[in-house]
Amino acid sequence: MSSLREEMDEEELEHPNASPEKRYFPESLDSSDGDEEGVLACEDLELNPFDGLPYSSRYYKLLKEREELPIWKEKYSFMESLLQNQVVLVSGDSKCGKSSQVPQWCAEYCLSIHYQHGGVICTQVHKQTAVQLALRVADEMDVNIGHEVGYVIPFENCCTTETILRYCTDDMLQREMMSNPFLGSYGVIILDDVHERSLATDVLLGLLKDVLLARPELKLIINCSPFLISRLSSYYGNVPLLEVRNKHPVEVVYLSGAQKDPFESVVRLIFEIHRSGEQGDVVVFLACEQDIEKTYEIVCQEGSNLNPDVGELVVIPLYPKEKCSLFRPVDETEKRCQASQRRVVLTTSCGESLIWSHTVRFVIDVGLERRQVYNPRIRANSLVLQPISQSQAEIRKQLLGSSPSGKLFCLYTEEFASKDMRPLKPAEMQEANLTSMVLFMKRVDIAGLGRCDFMNRPAPESLMQALEDLDYLAALDNDGNLSEFGIIMSEFPLDPQLSKSILASCEFDCVDEMLTIAAMVTAPSCFLHVPHGAEEAAVTCWKTFLHPEGDHFTLINIYNAYQDTVLNSANEHCVETWCHNCFLSCSALRMADVIRAELLEIIKRIELPYAEPAFGSQENGLNIKKALLSGYFMQIARDVDGSGNYLMLTHKQVAQLHPLSSYAITKKMPEWVLFHQFSISENNYIRVTSAVSPELFMQLVPQYYFSNLPPSESKDILQQASGHLPTTAMDKDQDVCDKCPDATEQRCTVQ
Repeated sequence: MSSLREEMDEEELEHPNASPEKRYFPESLDSSDGDEEGVLACEDLELNPFDGLPYSSRYYKLLKEREELPIWKEKYSFMESLLQNQVVLVSGDSKCGKSSQVPQWCAEYCLSIHYQHGGVICTQVHKQTAVQLALRVADEMDVNIGHEVGYVIPFENCCTTETILRYCTDDMLQREMMSNPFLGSYGVIILDDVHERSLATDVLLGLLKDVLLARPELKLIINCSPFLISRLSSYYGNVPLLEVRNKHPVEVVYLSGAQKDPFESVVRLIFEIHRSGEQGDVVVFLACEQDIEKTYEIVCQEGSNLNPDVGELVVIPLYPKEKCSLFRPVDETEKRCQASQRRVVLTTSCGESLIWSHTVRFVIDVGLERRQVYNPRIRANSLVLQPISQSQAEIRKQLLGSSPSGKLFCLYTEEFASKDMRPLKPAEMQEANLTSMVLFMKRVDIAGLGRCDFMNRPAPESLMQALEDLDYLAALDNDGNLSEFGIIMSEFPLDPQLSKSILASCEFDCVDEMLTIAAMVTAPSCFLHVPHGAEEAAVTCWKTFLHPEGDHFTLINIYNAYQDTVLNSANEHCVETWCHNCFLSCSALRMADVIRAELLEIIKRIELPYAEPAFGSQENGLNIKKALLSGYFMQIARDVDGSGNYLMLTHKQVAQLHPLSSYAITKKMPEWVLFHQFSISENNYIRVTSAVSPELFMQLVPQYYFSNLPPSESKDILQQASGHLPTTAMDKDQDVCDKCPDATEQRCTVQ
């Protein structure tokens, strides 16, 4: 077989003015009569091989922009490597075009072989990136989003069975492997931003090695930063490498004294840049969301006193869980509108892959980030402030690679960068709670977790804790395999504890309410970031939703009020106004609505019992707490001194209620609470709490879990409470505990 380059060169000689797509697919242009007039007509009206329609004028405009990308000149080399190899590594700087162009080239390859092995799927770590890339690529390919090109992110599927190229988050492709282990729908799989080292991407890297052996026709493309190339090369063997570099140098300025007071240095730099008159937007990388809020308030306050002659300063906080529509290609009209203003974006490490704008000329990097590191001994995350990696610092520098005069301000020294920053970002697999991952691995029937070929082996202690927790949740049988409960739990795209609570709600006839709670705690926080000075007004609004039984019940009140507003409003604007007036996030509530609908669909698909809603009755409130305790019995705390200092039942950490908790607002602190989330940080807050009684806890807690708890005063109190329970009630609860899995197994069928 002749090389792809030779084939394309021959076509270029025949059609020298044709686009690359036309040269690659000459058979897509059908000239039935074969005369000269017919040929000229076809060349004048060029057809898109993906949908058979003529190309629009915008396609040619975007094609010129694509040809300016650094990766474009490597297209022939990439296509030859793709034809001749099963695995190809692509190493490129940020904004070189690898995330948008490589998937399109793979789609061309699949089209050339008539999709006999399937389409193309490209994973992303962040859902915002998956959506923005799909929109951009659909525009470049001149096709419809949701048809030829689509995206799949948690709780949102914008694809059809005819979709050729789909972008998805890495966790969604991982979930797809539960029902389709060998991913037979795809001929090419692209793992993008592998250097992010997310848990799902690392799992896919390990699993796809076996899939490639089972499917020799499958192609795997791995996009990553240069820092990880040597690791991946040794991990996958001798595979071809395509390297791409941006062409513009970046001026780097190290500020040695800035580490003493990074906030002051950031604010000073922002205003110095703005007063300098140099054109371009500014991106500031901060350590955490709290730093974003603090910097935002300071810059907005001081910016209000600026001389209008220096231009408008627009400050934009970009939080990790918010969708980003700001940094997309802008047209000429928008450019003229933006000429008189400078945008300053405040973000964290999440912004490294969300910022694509070519208008960025300045980057300010504090060189620190606050990471969540899971401690399996205490079953809690610790928020640790630590230096970013050298690879992250390089990616932030590369954001300026397409700017001819970009400038990077590092609020640290060169010595700090070389000695204190590690070369690579830590793998999430070594720092995260692995319970969900272990449940997934059990579901796809992979035995011997410790022997799986991961690029970084999971910590043995974390694996043991994950297996132990799944055992407590009745997800494993006596042989360590998934029980029927475990199989059903894995059907839900949720934390295993939350999945268990939903299953328990079937037993306690409160499924409707539990689905609402699950949707609200899974979606981003429904409470808006309150502007400075509006805190009292916000709390006054939120008080109208408070429920005396706790935060889980308050979330139900908020969701129900939102639903009533949607039903009784004339249009979407009225709903947004209501949310704004109540200091609630409309986008978060919409997302909760979408999540709840998908969870309800799963409930119906696997034929779980569904009771009519009865929220508000005393019996229903008790049943909701029983369902919550069935999943979250490991997350119990007691107020040890009556002043809101809550001691965890499983360890000696002390925490306080989050300020947005209904109990913190009303100043009524219950003695015992069940909590949804806890992180060890400067403020050890427990979030989303509801009061529970010792007696109710002892009715529902697995006895072998309780017996394994360390000795403590709280355990003694609970032991005494169990002695006050009627014997018949104890026997009945034990009987339910013993029979519940079997009973559920008999009536719940996983389709």
